Amino acid sequence: MRINRFLITAALATVLSSPAFAAEPLKVVASFSILGDLAAEVGGDHVKVTTLVGPNGDAHTFEPSPTDAKALSEAKVLVENGLGLENWMERLVAASGFKGETVVASKGVKPREWEGDAEEAHELSHDDHGHALDPHAWQDPKNGVLYVKNIVAGFVAADPANKADYEANGKKLEDELVAIDANLKAAFAKVPASHRRIVTSHDAFGYLGAAYDIQFIAPEGISTEADVSAADVAKIVRQIKDEKIQAMFVENISDPRLIEQISRETGVKVGGELFSDALSQPDGPAPTYIKMFKNNESQLLAAIGGS
Repeated sequence: MRINRFLITAALATVLSSPAFAAEPLKVVASFSILGDLAAEVGGDHVKVTTLVGPNGDAHTFEPSPTDAKALSEAKVLVENGLGLENWMERLVAASGFKGETVVASKGVKPREWEGDAEEAHELSHDDHGHALDPHAWQDPKNGVLYVKNIVAGFVAADPANKADYEANGKKLEDELVAIDANLKAAFAKVPASHRRIVTSHDAFGYLGAAYDIQFIAPEGISTEADVSAADVAKIVRQIKDEKIQAMFVENISDPRLIEQISRETGVKVGGELFSDALSQPDGPAPTYIKMFKNNESQLLAAIGGS
């Protein structure tokens, strides 16, 4: 009888530990690919992440579908950037009836003020003084640390049983981002200030520029939906020529034709592709948030004279 009881207990333990009886993963919806990657890294095997705006997608111009509303209705956690990036999110949440845990990844970030045109500023979040805010806070890896902390806290609130794993995964990511910050500081400090001037498609790199004293110049504003006038382009062409700017990049989410036009008018070669608001496909050069920084660093330094 003892043997039979032992065998039954062992068999039951085996069955209960099988995938069929394993705890259901925490269903998470992330607004765009950078947050989708961070959510997957923090959550590991405990989460199933659905990303609304995928690789090379543009969160500025995204229009949610009924499929997106269904995915959100089934989720336990929503991870969004905030700061006015996802101006479609309120409508999607209302349509889906989502009642789960909302993680605003940019919570605690010191936002940069946006100084572009008033029409575009209308779409952004504003501070208590009415100033429009730049939503691209993830471009500073120090802010990335805050993003990770917020995601960890949200997952722990929704799934406290796996707190230790979420915190361990988050700590690993934080350590990587601290190391990236230190490396970027050292690398760009070696480049003369006069060389740290770069033209990109739209104004997505303000936080990166502020962190490492780089001037980014963009014909489009903070959103890829911004209209660009002939006068705007002419102004940038004059600035490139007057200041002898030698670095120019397209972005993975932007139509390259505008940058190519400026390249033709100035004679400055396009240095390559930067990743601003979205990651690359898995087989591309920036499939994760960490690799995005490494790709952008190598591209920028190659163009402006860094080693």
